[in-house]
Amino acid sequence: MRGRFRRIGTGTGARGTGRGRARERGADVNGAWVPLYQAKADFFRMLGHPVRIRVLELLQDGPMPVHGLLSALEVEPSALSQQLAVLRRSGIVTATRSGSTVVYALAGGDVAELLRAARRVLTDVLTGQHALLTELRQAEAGAVPAGGGVPLTTGTG
Repeated sequence: MRGRFRRIGTGTGARGTGRGRARERGADVNGAWVPLYQAKADFFRMLGHPVRIRVLELLQDGPMPVHGLLSALEVEPSALSQQLAVLRRSGIVTATRSGSTVVYALAGGDVAELLRAARRVLTDVLTGQHALLTELRQAEAGAVPAGGGVPLTTGTG
């Protein structure tokens, strides 16, 4: 893959979609290759692990040595090493060695902006879910929903 980030693939492809071999290779329904969308899917798949997300959030505050990441994350060293390797291969973090200490840093400010945008989106989603949960609880209690109208519960005694 050309560009700033290296190939992130996890080896899963689009198998099992029932769309044939062309879909497995990242083709659209007309058989045209869509490398940009495959690269984006691979990128987001690479972000799909809680330890990797937490590492990226910790690195937003600046470079951090491995021992600092270990103490902040409270995971086994081998687990952290594995996740850091994924982030290094993808090109979104860098590692520099100073003696026996390895220090990790974000490869650029865009990663921090992506994490901030994800937090904003997640906040909006969770706020909407909270409002829906509140309305559901009111309906279960026999109260009139916030939007007015008839309660969802019917009492038969």
